[in-house]
Amino acid sequence: MVAGIKKLFIYSVGHTYSNLSRLFLRLFAGIMFMQFGIRQWMYFDCMVSRMPAILGMTPEVSLIILIVVEMLCSILIILGLFSRVALIPPILSMALVEWHLFNTMVSVAPEALYSTQPVYIPMLFIGIFVYMFLAGPGKISLDYLISLKFVDSNDRQIEETLKDA
Repeated sequence: MVAGIKKLFIYSVGHTYSNLSRLFLRLFAGIMFMQFGIRQWMYFDCMVSRMPAILGMTPEVSLIILIVVEMLCSILIILGLFSRVALIPPILSMALVEWHLFNTMVSVAPEALYSTQPVYIPMLFIGIFVYMFLAGPGKISLDYLISLKFVDSNDRQIEETLKDA
């Protein structure tokens, strides 16, 4: 019994599925982030009235840019295409949303900081996106397939780098 538990523990510690994990996280985060863009697109008229003017733009332009970022970057993240570049706009947009929500809550109702309202969702997305930025898309991505096309069979250094990915 103890030997079986020891083998299971050693197996579970030593075997990782990092590429599959990155694929799952890309799919999950991309689909969840895309839902925000779809909802904002469907209810554009209602959302514009509640959208703040960000960075000196009108609420309409701010919302259109936010929808484009959410839709386009979500698709790129799901596909694993230009992954690290595609993660920068969502990180910045979620940081702006979190900044706006935090400032609105503090000025309107400081006790809201201790509530269970879903105002911390942007911070969750920032955390996921920063992790994906640092970890990379993995081998189950279009980025990896494209990088294989660029690798020359004589260039062993690049091949070794890709093995580590």
